[in-house]
Amino acid sequence: MPVETQHQIDSRFETLYQRDYSVHEPDMRGLYEKAKRDQWNVSKDIDWSQPVDLDRGIFADGLIDGYGSEVWNKLDRKTQRELNIEFSCWRLSQLLHGEEGAMLACSQLVDMVPSNDAKFFQSTQVVDEARHTEVLSRYMAEKCEGRVYPMSKNLKVLFDYLLGQGKWFVKTVGLQLIAETFAVGLFRMLAETAQDPLMQTISRRILSDESRHMGFSVLSLPDTLASLSPAEMSEVEDFTAEACRLVLRGQFPREAFEKVGISPSDIKEVERTRIENARTNGDYAFFRSVFRREMYTQVVSNMKKVGLMTPRTAENLRKLGIDPNIDGRAATLEQPA
Repeated sequence: MPVETQHQIDSRFETLYQRDYSVHEPDMRGLYEKAKRDQWNVSKDIDWSQPVDLDRGIFADGLIDGYGSEVWNKLDRKTQRELNIEFSCWRLSQLLHGEEGAMLACSQLVDMVPSNDAKFFQSTQVVDEARHTEVLSRYMAEKCEGRVYPMSKNLKVLFDYLLGQGKWFVKTVGLQLIAETFAVGLFRMLAETAQDPLMQTISRRILSDESRHMGFSVLSLPDTLASLSPAEMSEVEDFTAEACRLVLRGQFPREAFEKVGISPSDIKEVERTRIENARTNGDYAFFRSVFRREMYTQVVSNMKKVGLMTPRTAENLRKLGIDPNIDGRAATLEQPA
């Protein structure tokens, strides 16, 4: 069966042709200046001559679902190596598809956002997301022998909704407030733990862009959210919870396990035990827990900054296992990313 490489989405939104060129949002214009200053070139600023040792693996073994379990321990070393590659490529595939979706969503936001200060910045984010898509796709084509997995169901649902959505602030909540925060946490973890030095370099480069993208939501959303009607605010609150659910749950790389011949019963066992394994597997449990703590803390902090941490939002987060009062010193580990 051929792998789906494209699909159409019915997108309807209003384009605001803004012809007021004065600076109305100095902080947003400052973010634009930083974006111009910090551009980098995938072709020139990444050393593509670096070899990737696939026998060593791309991600640290401890980041693989099921690491340290009975299922993992009974695999021979060759199969463990193969699983590392397939798992890493599955995860990188989802990041790749997400960067492509972000590029499309940001291109829409250039049309939709109300000020030229925001339009200028969003034009730079389109370039950023194109660059991230370029660097990940080139890495996978040249270093991973073209292994690209299909888009996960949850990711497709999220981006289909975002790209079809006609309200710029809903796109911004889903993309810059939720999805980008997840990406920041994951790329930071890869920058610290990836076994491939080239992937560490790429992750650090992408991180240099992602923090600006989160900053856009913090600067652009507060006044707009404060002006919403109760019905509109309820819509945003419910979408926020659904976006968090789609990003944090259901992202299980079944295809990677199937590719190396893991049995259905063993795959089910990995799904069952991965939460416990993430808590108890030594050094890499630390990185996983730090990833969740930082991500949850940042999500909660940004929601508070933009005025989205309402009682309804707080209750929705609790249902997802996220403490709305998290202060960065501790975080729930109830649900793996």
